[in-house]
Amino acid sequence: MESLEQIKARVEAAVPGAKIDIVANPGPANQPSLLIDNEHAAAVAKFLRDDPTLRLDFCSNATGVDWPERTVKKTVKVKKVIEGVEKDVDETTEEKIPGYLEAVYHLYSITHKHGPVVIRMRTKDRAGGAKLPSFTPIWRSAEFQEREIFDLYGVRFDGHPDLRRILMWDEFVDHPMRKDYREPDDYEYEPTPHDDVLERARKHYAARPQLDGAENITAQPQ
Repeated sequence: MESLEQIKARVEAAVPGAKIDIVANPGPANQPSLLIDNEHAAAVAKFLRDDPTLRLDFCSNATGVDWPERTVKKTVKVKKVIEGVEKDVDETTEEKIPGYLEAVYHLYSITHKHGPVVIRMRTKDRAGGAKLPSFTPIWRSAEFQEREIFDLYGVRFDGHPDLRRILMWDEFVDHPMRKDYREPDDYEYEPTPHDDVLERARKHYAARPQLDGAENITAQPQ
């Protein structure tokens, strides 16, 4: 199979205006990916699926990633005059990176038996209603997995044929896989509560003595 650099070059030649970056993976897998701009995402995906050399006709996995706002420290060398002598000095700067959400897809070719090629898209921010284009019209196997990303991370996929929660109930108002998610401490309704769940429930009601029967909370398995 072609290298990511070769795939990137061919996609950019085939899809005018497409912006693609290669994202390194510092982890043990060392599996770099292609970051695709949202405006041209559908056209890029179709090229990856239909190109005779690539034929990435199967999406095996789609998952979400939450990147909260963070501050990154960078050390650079700058020239400074110290006691009349110019020297290279290490200087640390801080860069604040706004938060965003990602959808990451692993693509394979059943036709040519190669892969994976990993592609990803990023939202503009982490606000409610963050959007990305859906890849379900291109790879049908992405349907349930994009629903899972929507449910657990809050990414809305434009063009998805049936975007609704798949794990949490309809009335649930949060997204449990976001890194700033906080579990509720009122778990007395859980059908099989564990020790830490019961302890959180006791603390919850101890802090709210005005509730009737709060001091007698004893959640029981059913």
